Amino acid sequence: MCGIAGFVGKGSEDDLRRMIKAISYRGPDYQGTSLIENAGFAHARLSIIDLSPEAQQPFFSADRSVMLTFNGEIYNYLALKEELMRLNKYTFRTTSDTEVIVYLYMEYGEKFLEKMNGMFALAIYDFNKKKLLLARDRMGKKPLHYSIINGTIVFASELKAILQHPLVTKELNLDAVNEYLTFDYIPTPNTIFKNIHKLEASQYMIFEDGEITTKQAYWHVNFSEQNISFTDATITLDKLLNNAVADRLMSDVPLGVFLSGGLDSSTVAYYAQKNASSKINTYSIGFSEKSYDESSYAKLVAKQLGTNHHEDILSANTSLSLIPEITSKLDEPFADPSIIPTYFLSKFTRKHVTVALGGDGSDELLAGYPTFISNKFLNFFNALPKPLIKSFSSLTNLLPPSDKNISLDFKLTQFFKGFEESKQYIHTLWLGSFTPSLKSKLFTSAALHSLTNGNGLTSIDRYLTDVPHASEFNRLLYSYYRTYLLEDILVKVDRASMYTSLEVRAPFLDVNVVEFLNNLPKSYKIKGFTGKRLLKELMRNKLPNEIIDRPKKGFGIPVSLWLRNELKETMEHYLSEERINKHGIFNYSYIYKLKQEHLALKQNHRKLLWNLLVFEMWWDNFM
Repeated sequence: MCGIAGFVGKGSEDDLRRMIKAISYRGPDYQGTSLIENAGFAHARLSIIDLSPEAQQPFFSADRSVMLTFNGEIYNYLALKEELMRLNKYTFRTTSDTEVIVYLYMEYGEKFLEKMNGMFALAIYDFNKKKLLLARDRMGKKPLHYSIINGTIVFASELKAILQHPLVTKELNLDAVNEYLTFDYIPTPNTIFKNIHKLEASQYMIFEDGEITTKQAYWHVNFSEQNISFTDATITLDKLLNNAVADRLMSDVPLGVFLSGGLDSSTVAYYAQKNASSKINTYSIGFSEKSYDESSYAKLVAKQLGTNHHEDILSANTSLSLIPEITSKLDEPFADPSIIPTYFLSKFTRKHVTVALGGDGSDELLAGYPTFISNKFLNFFNALPKPLIKSFSSLTNLLPPSDKNISLDFKLTQFFKGFEESKQYIHTLWLGSFTPSLKSKLFTSAALHSLTNGNGLTSIDRYLTDVPHASEFNRLLYSYYRTYLLEDILVKVDRASMYTSLEVRAPFLDVNVVEFLNNLPKSYKIKGFTGKRLLKELMRNKLPNEIIDRPKKGFGIPVSLWLRNELKETMEHYLSEERINKHGIFNYSYIYKLKQEHLALKQNHRKLLWNLLVFEMWWDNFM
């Protein structure tokens, strides 16, 4: 795993060095730059495959007509290399996947992207055609940002690298703030800055003659239910997961597996141990607050699988000390607090290994979140008059606020707040923070009048047009993939792991697994009140029943409690009247009300206050 940066147009070697230095934690083993004509590439290397200097980047074809900077892993590169060697046109001087990409492009042009199975963000410059190609992997596991200024394109893995280029200016994107307040992150293609964008997942872009000439997807999510028995589907999933995990064990450096004790990570650990020649290393963390702790389940799985298990405990004091460490690097507001334990786990794991496998993706592909069960009650409540729903919502305010993980008052509050907007937005509001009505209280009148994206939910409308003929259930799965998985889970894991120079791989997001699961009947994914039905059946005799049958918990931290105690002083500092009034975006009177109600245990405003706190910390660090 690595960091990439570069430009085509105006710029210097010093600009390249500053850009890559800003994200050097993504690749501490080597930082390289190359500026030829007006094409400048930079690369920060985390050595995983072929550790030799010959595999360093920027990487050139033998005739130096093609230059590449690449972040990621191509899991089928050996088969692709054999395919190229049979052509008797290319001589390979490394054993890296990097070199395979260069010659794939030279042989197949833009079609080369369809051949690769992996996670990647890459830039290729073709000197003969004076053409830059930028691309991201199908599932959007690796990030890529870009900006075009007066005929120059600047690109990088992270915003902070782009900001090092002298042509790039920082101007707040208020529409992106509007989205952030709702989602807790900023959906692609927007970023927090005007004129800087994220390339979409499964998309490539061609830049030539000072402008974008092509931008299109090379892969599309497809839902078409195949006729397959449940038994055969279980057998096929077994083979696909086995292959996906086996492929991701490829490494020239030490490797391990994240093991939370949930079904997904336990499944990955099972297949990893099955394919390993010796005991695999598994890593988990525990929490001192019991309602958040899952370490006993991780130990149970590790014992049954016979792994070499490692565990550390995340205390409140440690968590609080990590917050400034993380927010100082987060160049875009990101309000999922589970980035704290993810960062801690990554930091702990990196002491032992350089690569880790994780269980991300299963919940979105197989309807594993509790919200998919809550979805069953939607039709009943949607049929009720709005005033009656509002009455039900008001009753939840009578419940005493709890600091426990996924407490009853929290679940009910989140559930009822979803009904104030159209049905297609309900799941987003369940998962997010501020509803449109709450934002009308939060924003100043001047800020409200400056918005051009209204309720801040228009990205949902855009994504749903991608799958117009899919069933309502599959459209819901797709919206989770394009928003929560792509913009929250994968961003969180990429940043938390890369800040510690750790590569994380996700077998559930192998393209073969994804395409297979997308084409299964709904009843194989969720039936009654059971989500991830097929996976649970597959793992029934492979993992302890306690792991398979227990409800999903998530990777939470006690933010609610901290905001009234250890984080109170920090909250008061960043959400003070002076600071809020200074940038003129938010109404302090409304923020004051949120703080007082939370501190007095009248309401649990943990999501709203944490969202605002993260934004203000970001403002301090990057504006």
